[in-house]
Amino acid sequence: MSPSSSETVRATAGVVAENGDQITALFYASMLADHPELLRLFNKGNQATGEQPRALAASVVAYAGSLIDPDAPSFHHVMQRIAYKHVSLGIKPQQYTIVGHYLLGAVGEVLGDAVTPQIAEAWNEVYWLFATQLIAEETRLYQQAGVDASHPLRPYRVVRRIDETQDVISLILEPADGGQLPAISPGQYVSVFVDLPDGGRQPRQYTVSSTALGPRLQITVRRVRGINGAPDGQVSSYLHDAVQPGDLLDVSVPAGDFVVQSSDGPLLLASAGAGITTVLPIVEHIARTQPKRTVIVAHADRTAQDHALRETVLHVARELDDFTAYTWYETLDPGNDRSRQGFMDLSEVPLPDDVQVFTCGPLPFMRHVRSTLLARGIPADRIRYEVFGPDLWAAQIPAEDRGDR
Repeated sequence: MSPSSSETVRATAGVVAENGDQITALFYASMLADHPELLRLFNKGNQATGEQPRALAASVVAYAGSLIDPDAPSFHHVMQRIAYKHVSLGIKPQQYTIVGHYLLGAVGEVLGDAVTPQIAEAWNEVYWLFATQLIAEETRLYQQAGVDASHPLRPYRVVRRIDETQDVISLILEPADGGQLPAISPGQYVSVFVDLPDGGRQPRQYTVSSTALGPRLQITVRRVRGINGAPDGQVSSYLHDAVQPGDLLDVSVPAGDFVVQSSDGPLLLASAGAGITTVLPIVEHIARTQPKRTVIVAHADRTAQDHALRETVLHVARELDDFTAYTWYETLDPGNDRSRQGFMDLSEVPLPDDVQVFTCGPLPFMRHVRSTLLARGIPADRIRYEVFGPDLWAAQIPAEDRGDR
């Protein structure tokens, strides 16, 4: 970034951050009103709750901070996560021009006369530095996956449906064109696009919950039930209520960086609720490739009956030489002396000194896991996470304590 723009951004970053939610809310409202075709790329639920605008505001401000502050934490991992998400959605380079127009317009409208031509130019520079880096990374990911960015989706046929719990199903999918599956790293997700009864089209991201099915992959879907008067999740309800074997779904290439690296070190997989979907593929992978590696699985759920994939994980884990499982349930069945009641508490669980941690679940759960493990002396750079939905995590962790994502 040019020296003059750096000074301008440094002087105005605070006011942009203070008004970030208002700016991004106006941005989305204006852009989607003028370009309704883009509604197909955004989760309507996250728009309604404000999570998507908050995540965008946090990302732009954090990126600007990385440009003007040499001591700011690396933005690389956040950038990579955004790029993966965009690739799964089929974002195209030309769409960044539309986004830039409305985002910078929203900055001007919210801040009003305070936005001088110099300030507008500086934030335009920030945006296009951000956009060009994302475009370059997304181009690399498309090429790495062998996918034409103009046709990023592929039809898959549902070949089997499994009722895991009252609110969780698994769908086993195979490419409808008869071709091979793409390369899938355990822990990655795909975007699934569905055409809803109201004529709308919506994407959702689901972890590939099993990679041990030969020419097929599995996704596991928890029904999102509305709380406090909110409606049930559109896409999860549709997949639960309408999708049957023989139906077709448009599916993206696998994406995401929640991937276990090649290492002999012990693993702690800490999950809650739907986060269990990341555990099974990782346990499958370790059982196939490193059966002597130490694996500790810790899972929290409402009840044992809500604990999806439990028996499958335990069955696969029989192939491991050193495996331990811990479970916490908010409500414990009478006679269940193998599980613990209440919320997950890792403070007393025996852990190796060099353990690598992968955690997935609701944000409050992951913050609790992380703070407990940090208090036990586990470095931040050995704690990785996966977020279902807009990534608000990084904005809510002190900069000096973020570590590796």
